[in-house]
Amino acid sequence: MKKKQMQVPTTQQLERELGRVRYRSRYRSLLRSTVYTLITVAAVAVLVATLWLPVLQTYGSSMTPTLKDGEIILSMKTSDFEPGDIVAFYYNNKILVKRVICSAGDWIDIDEDGTVYVNGTLLDEPYLTQKALGDCNIELPYQVPDGRVFVMGDHRSTSVDSRNTAVGCVAQEQIVGRIIFRVWPFSRFGSVE
Repeated sequence: MKKKQMQVPTTQQLERELGRVRYRSRYRSLLRSTVYTLITVAAVAVLVATLWLPVLQTYGSSMTPTLKDGEIILSMKTSDFEPGDIVAFYYNNKILVKRVICSAGDWIDIDEDGTVYVNGTLLDEPYLTQKALGDCNIELPYQVPDGRVFVMGDHRSTSVDSRNTAVGCVAQEQIVGRIIFRVWPFSRFGSVE
């Protein structure tokens, strides 16, 4: 029986094999680095979206024409709200979006035709296309309690908001943030007024 002789690899074969091993090592290192970077970026994006800039999608028509059904919007966490700001807030395991009309201590009155007065002064509302008293079961004039804001939707005839005791005035801790930007659809991309 003959013994097989072991062949000694040539220099070219050794160089090719060394190149292949180095390539695999670089490839694995690059892949590992890319995966770690993607995980880090995703974690940072989730933290930013959760803590500072929550991303929301609108449903319904209570804020038309300002916000339409299905639009994707950004809100910014803040505790500083002024009349006219649009805010998102928690209500019965849902997030509602409405406009701040007045804050704690202010008196609000609404006529039968839907004209709003804050502290006896007519409220300028250029964002409305039509006024309506809507679903109102509070006794007017009404004083906003401490630590709360009075909110109303821009589509007054369909919006259920602070005019109804079911929603009432919104407490500071319920507020997700102030709506600042519309992301989708691209045709309406831009800041929200």
